[in-house]
Amino acid sequence: MPLILYQRDDCHLCDLALDILAHARIPEFESVFIDEDDALEARYGIRVPVLHRSDTGAELDWPFDAGAVGAFLHP
Repeated sequence: MPLILYQRDDCHLCDLALDILAHARIPEFESVFIDEDDALEARYGIRVPVLHRSDTGAELDWPFDAGAVGAFLHP
């Protein structure tokens, strides 16, 4: 399932989210930085980091942990 992590440059919470995804053993996801995209900035501004499932359109907003990621991926 295609996953996207929406994030910002120099974002402490985004770094924590990356650590959680590694701990949850999520092997593949795309990182999309919203800083230079007005549409993404308007949509995700203060919500980042956000994990997005491209297959369903579902999103998991911060804060999340490895258990929440597992439940999000395998409902």
